[in-house]
Amino acid sequence: MFRRPLAFGLLTAYLVIAAPAALAAEPSVHTDADGRLQYAADDQGNRIPDFSTCGYSRGDRSIPNAPAVVSVQPQPGDDGATIQAAIDYVSTLPLNAAGLRGAVVLSPGRFEVSGQLSLIHSGVVLRGAGAAEEGTVIVATGVSRRPLINICGENDREYDETTLNVGSEYVPVGATRLEVAQPGKLRVGDEVVVTRPSTEAWIKAVGGDAFGVGWRTGSRDIRWDRRITALRDKVVELDAPLTTALDERYGGGTLRSYRWPGRIENVGVEDLRLESAYAKDRPRDEEHAWFGVTVNHARDVWIRRMEFRHFAGGAVHLLEGVSRATVEDCISMAPISEVGGYRRHTFFTQGQQTLIVRCWSEKGRHDFAAGHAAAGPNAFVNCVAQQALAESGPIESWASGVLYDNVRIDGNELRLENRWSSPPGVGWSAANCVLWQCQASTIRCFRPPTANNWAIGTWAEYAGDGTFEARSDFVQPLSLFRAQVVERLGEEAARRVGPFLLDPIGSTNPTVEEAASFTAGSKQSPPQLIELIRGRMHQAAAERPSGDPAMFDASNEPAAKAPKRRLTLDNGWLLVDGEVKTGRRLSPSWWRGAMRPDEAPAFGPSITKFAPGRVGVGLTDDLAQVARHMGETGVAAYDHHYGLWYDRRRDDHLMVRRADGTVAPPFFEQPFARTGRGKAWDGLSKYDLTKWNPWYWNRLRQFAQLGDQHGLALLHQHYFQHNILEAGAHWADSPWRPANNVNGTGFPEPPPYVGDKRIFLAEQFYDVSHPRRRALHRRYIRQCLDNFRDSSNVIHFTSAE
Repeated sequence: MFRRPLAFGLLTAYLVIAAPAALAAEPSVHTDADGRLQYAADDQGNRIPDFSTCGYSRGDRSIPNAPAVVSVQPQPGDDGATIQAAIDYVSTLPLNAAGLRGAVVLSPGRFEVSGQLSLIHSGVVLRGAGAAEEGTVIVATGVSRRPLINICGENDREYDETTLNVGSEYVPVGATRLEVAQPGKLRVGDEVVVTRPSTEAWIKAVGGDAFGVGWRTGSRDIRWDRRITALRDKVVELDAPLTTALDERYGGGTLRSYRWPGRIENVGVEDLRLESAYAKDRPRDEEHAWFGVTVNHARDVWIRRMEFRHFAGGAVHLLEGVSRATVEDCISMAPISEVGGYRRHTFFTQGQQTLIVRCWSEKGRHDFAAGHAAAGPNAFVNCVAQQALAESGPIESWASGVLYDNVRIDGNELRLENRWSSPPGVGWSAANCVLWQCQASTIRCFRPPTANNWAIGTWAEYAGDGTFEARSDFVQPLSLFRAQVVERLGEEAARRVGPFLLDPIGSTNPTVEEAASFTAGSKQSPPQLIELIRGRMHQAAAERPSGDPAMFDASNEPAAKAPKRRLTLDNGWLLVDGEVKTGRRLSPSWWRGAMRPDEAPAFGPSITKFAPGRVGVGLTDDLAQVARHMGETGVAAYDHHYGLWYDRRRDDHLMVRRADGTVAPPFFEQPFARTGRGKAWDGLSKYDLTKWNPWYWNRLRQFAQLGDQHGLALLHQHYFQHNILEAGAHWADSPWRPANNVNGTGFPEPPPYVGDKRIFLAEQFYDVSHPRRRALHRRYIRQCLDNFRDSSNVIHFTSAE
């Protein structure tokens, strides 16, 4: 314990503060007499990393202003096809010397988009006339859960066949140099991936083998995307630091050069307001657009001067294939969703060298978050979460080298800690991360085995054994990130970081004159970050050149329709175009899955499984890809039924009521809609068995239509018997259970678990003499039939198993 004096005029009070377990003996960062940053390193050389390479083009140059090429004006109805056609046109133009093709400029007004806008080529920018009400607004209409704008290249990275082992016994955190035993064909300028393997020895060392965590070897590999800047004998110098140490005891590291022909670069979205339409009578409606902008397989990307409203999943989602991206001067307000797991992840990064700067979030959950094995460095700088509904910080396994610099979390926490099984299997979420000049209700900063976390100049209640310095006090420099940019690139580059509103003025013992000045200034509220952001938006609009480019002339030619291959039944044989259909049957997983991109594909496709913001095999499946793959591999039919349960926390097979709605994905969507009222056993709102989950049924309908094109059968099981027999956990979250719906289904409640373990409800479930259940069954079966009325390839079954 120690005492900090608080002076009040001539009186001195003493506030007793519990000292954290780890107080630094010397400052982790300080400036010397010449104003240069000095870093304290431990015995192995580990230190706070340099974050100055985060952001567009490593911060080496400003975000460019792409030349305007074509403009689009809003029209009555859906504008999506016209905007996309303009984007596609600009994508065909040649790249200029700056790597840009040009900008599609949306005129002031309100555009409606029922689908998704995709930027899949380098050098293309989508620009509006500003995010203000009088600027450009794009409204995501309809009930599809998609990102409104998707920036995505191809996942076609090609590695060199030679893997080089790192020869250094230990490469510390913050290092940019490492030694390789045989440099071979490496050259300055080569693009390389440095990999730190997640070996069994390391997993045991960090407790990743603990019950409820269960990391597997290879599942938490850290992969840094770097460029070689110098070669001297066996020493390789990289263009950005490593954020987790390479230790020979735990497998060391490897280096491989690569080519990535399909990765896109110099792509931007700017000066727009994005909104998601939603059902006004359902304040927790989730049947609408989930994300404003998602990005993957892209480098040197920017999203700036944007406002986001009503999205369920989040505003900006940067995934594992993203590097050197900047998100700046963005505002997210009024998200519409359940208050539950994997919702409202407002500004999220799973990439590396990404910068989220001057961003404002309201009523988010995990407003500023980093994802699974985010390689870092990544930086959140000068950001505010207002009325936060959950904590910020890394939320998945071992995100390393994340900086929170001048970040304020109103009413919630900043966490650098072991999250154990929240979500399942996460364990240590933060390693070698830094909180600098931050405020939150509580700061939890713990030290992982083999790594560290720092909290410096923070204001909060505290918990943890990480490195704490200057608690409830200001530190210099005001911004670590800005100071690092100044040191590497100079003052002009640092101006792009923008002004900070924090004013660490000494006010404990003011003079009479100072007290009078403070009193006069207290007659009005201090400036807020959101006002600063909006001011920058207006300034950019005022400085934008007047006049629009040529109006885009969209082609009116109708899209060609894919031919159908009709499935028929003839004398007991299934025929497609008159030929007997043969092949295997694909049965999806009932309940297992992962959000980790390296592990998800092993679980195979499941077409009504939903992984928010993430597309791919085992995540949110690309339906066309599934159908195409089935045709190529001799699979004739997809055997579908709804999932065993929605929330993967139930994988533990317990029957307990969950304490909250922190549901774990990927979600096995159910046929029925949530009401936004009450609380079901999984912590989200209750179901209404007379209302349908549009996402679920649309996915099935779309897949049936693809089956018509590819000659595939969809075996549609109306029910899934596993929910009403065997383990009691199968019934715990079932939409038919009275505790989980608003329809009064009449089953016994509490459930008649046998031996507090088993459930035997099949006889009651299928008993159509119960008047209430009979009507619900009739309505549901009609929906099963009506959903596929335009498809010839669907075969209906009563129940799986």
